[in-house]
Amino acid sequence: MSKTIQEIMKVSPIVPVMVINNVEHAVPLAKALVKGGLKVLEITLRTDAALESIRRIKAEVPDAIVGAGTIINIETLNAAIDAGAEFIVSPGTTEKLIDAALKTGVPLLPGVADPSQAMALLEKGITAMKFFPAEAAGGVPMLKSIGAPIPQITFCPTGGVNQKNVKDYYSLSNVGCVGGSWMCAASLVDAENWDEITRLSAEAIELATA
Repeated sequence: MSKTIQEIMKVSPIVPVMVINNVEHAVPLAKALVKGGLKVLEITLRTDAALESIRRIKAEVPDAIVGAGTIINIETLNAAIDAGAEFIVSPGTTEKLIDAALKTGVPLLPGVADPSQAMALLEKGITAMKFFPAEAAGGVPMLKSIGAPIPQITFCPTGGVNQKNVKDYYSLSNVGCVGGSWMCAASLVDAENWDEITRLSAEAIELATA
């Protein structure tokens, strides 16, 4: 039985936000992240290699839970699900996109930046959301403020989260996990420095949970 989005958010404290330009990097990158303890992977649909990367990681890295990010319309939603995405993440929300996503039954992590957007999703029964862009949208103080009147929502803050502030975010009572990309930076991937990616992944977990 497939996991709910709430269950997926509990697997790892950090979800790597992956931009893959070369499909040949997909599997070794995923293996490096999983080896470091980060098993929930968000492949952003920002590159031509993204969909094939999802397929390959699904086939060759069984310990990974592979999702698709940058879902911005029905077309990208359907393409991600066809590629085998186990969950989908959007940077924002439209009623058309959210209704279509809910019909698929695939776990959904929709993006919000303020209380009104969060309340609109809550009306549809959605209680897990991406807070994006986290730092630009008010960061830790904003999440604390939202949490007081709407405690039933669990967030995954993404956007501007790094080694210095990851613990501040993860320690919040209404944060289930955080999204970050520093452990899989383009420079490390281009250099195929998988060992460093594994090291940074393990370090990220320590920084978040210390």
